[in-house]
Amino acid sequence: MGRGDIKTKKGKTFAGSFGKTRAAKPAAAKKAAAKKAAEKK
Repeated sequence: MGRGDIKTKKGKTFAGSFGKTRAAKPAAAKKAAAKKAAEKK
């Protein structure tokens, strides 16, 4: 497991892809952003 393994965080960083192992934004930040957007409306 290393840079060539897309199932690991290091592999995803090397490949430049995102997924469950390497989320684009942490789940907590997404929840906070959704809550903030809901409050604006």
